[in-house]
Amino acid sequence: MSTTADLVTAIKKELKAAHMTYADLAVALGMAESSVKRMLAKGDMPLSRIDAMCRALKLDFADLARRVADTQPLLAELTQEQERAVVADKKLLLVAICVLSQWTLEQIVASYRLNEAECVRYLAQLDRIGIIELRPLNRYRLKLAKAFRWRPHGPVMDYFRDHAMMDYFSGGFNGNGEGLLLVHGSVSRGLAPSFLERMQRVAQDFAQQHLADQKLSETEREGYTLLLAMRSWEFEAFAALRR
Repeated sequence: MSTTADLVTAIKKELKAAHMTYADLAVALGMAESSVKRMLAKGDMPLSRIDAMCRALKLDFADLARRVADTQPLLAELTQEQERAVVADKKLLLVAICVLSQWTLEQIVASYRLNEAECVRYLAQLDRIGIIELRPLNRYRLKLAKAFRWRPHGPVMDYFRDHAMMDYFSGGFNGNGEGLLLVHGSVSRGLAPSFLERMQRVAQDFAQQHLADQKLSETEREGYTLLLAMRSWEFEAFAALRR
């Protein structure tokens, strides 16, 4: 759906919410009702007319624009080009990871060696890439779906395989709330996807709890990284011993 069509849809929803008819809007605009209907049907109107409709609806244009943005489909995955842009600058990648965790500008600046101007610049880059919609006062709306994941063989996952995977697994996993489970077995191919669905639910539960616990103080929270994986695989050294 085009942006113009989305805008018209948002205006119609606002008319309904305000209990205004096309006739009411026509009176407010000083137009014939038939002209208003035709204008909304074609989606062909100048910005001055949109401003006039916003005044009639007692609605700020910025609020209308946000309503349009909120109706846009969320991304489940970025393109290769988008991921390449994110991973090209390590500070940008850091801010991208933070916004995926719904950190505020203030939290990012307080936690990392980035000043406010730098952080705002990186947020603006993420806006241009399409990960967030940057809003007034440096707040943002995440444009990624709950089921979002980095491309399995994309630039971001390749970067983590090359630079972060060994660092992650070198830990002892023996601290409070830590653990590492390695389970091997043969199960029905038909049942394997159900295990993956359960893992995805655990990941979503973890992400939702992260958001819910943002109301707690810093001393009551601890940063954790949850890694879930499942694939048909055999350790190379074992595969070499197969008959």
